[in-house]
Amino acid sequence: MYDLSIIGGGPVGMFAAFYAGLRNADALLLESLPRLGGQVSALYPEKDVYDVAGFPHIKAKQLVSELTTQLHEFAPAVSLETTVETITKEDDGTFTLTTNQGAFHAKGVIIAIGNGSFAPRKLAFDYDHALDDRRVHYFINDLEDFRDSDVAVAGGGDSAIDWALALEPVAKSVTIIHRRDQFRGLESSVEKMKASSVNIMTPYLLTGLTEEASRLTIGLKKARTKEESSLTADHLIVNYGFTADARILRDWPIEIKGATIPVNTNMLTSTDRIYAIGDVVDYPGKMQLIASGFGEAPVAVTQALQEIYPERKQPLHSTSLIH
Repeated sequence: MYDLSIIGGGPVGMFAAFYAGLRNADALLLESLPRLGGQVSALYPEKDVYDVAGFPHIKAKQLVSELTTQLHEFAPAVSLETTVETITKEDDGTFTLTTNQGAFHAKGVIIAIGNGSFAPRKLAFDYDHALDDRRVHYFINDLEDFRDSDVAVAGGGDSAIDWALALEPVAKSVTIIHRRDQFRGLESSVEKMKASSVNIMTPYLLTGLTEEASRLTIGLKKARTKEESSLTADHLIVNYGFTADARILRDWPIEIKGATIPVNTNMLTSTDRIYAIGDVVDYPGKMQLIASGFGEAPVAVTQALQEIYPERKQPLHSTSLIH
């Protein structure tokens, strides 16, 4: 029987497990992927993250590495490739979490699943999917894979811009293709990109892909015109965002709002002793930032332990947690 079962091994869930250790709680961290880090690790390990206090910027994979080191300070139980299927509240107020790896038992639950399971939005036209992971990429694990290559990036949001900027010093050339003249990224990032050597092609739509002599030919059509052209590159990185699937929430004993979980100021859901933090939660003023989730984690852990162990005195400062 664990004090707390934390569902989701992304940055916010990892920090919650660490904070539970600070509070001398016996915690279990459950993650559906084969490694910790969640979407940050799986989707953009090479990208810079800008909303973590104390770091002007930090690579996503470095952030996960630091969180892993921090997590090992108290060595909570971790179960990877573990999908929580149902959560049952027992008569004594504890919970049974049924998973693909068996059943786990806890006195309290903290949900930190981000946007749920996710998949990249694919190109809207048919092409030879044998090109995937070889010439066409929806994920990037190592920038070195693109060194001295001509790279095209499709997309106009923060992630596409961040990838273009990250690739600029590595690739031979970088071209970003967006269907609108205006980009949706942070103003500072857009200005940085415009001042860089990244070639900007707007407003263009991708219409087709072929491989010729180990090079990609990317068909293009200028938006709102009949003008057609093409671009050759060694690699195409597609960043049209991701579709999230949080349907698993429907089988859990909590109130949901679409794909999010309403919580109060204590991060409590509609069910006693089940809390939620990170991108999955909804409350007035909620911002989907890692920084926000890091602030929510201690609140959820503290409130959960106060409910489970009301006789314990609550510390006023983090320094008082270290003995």
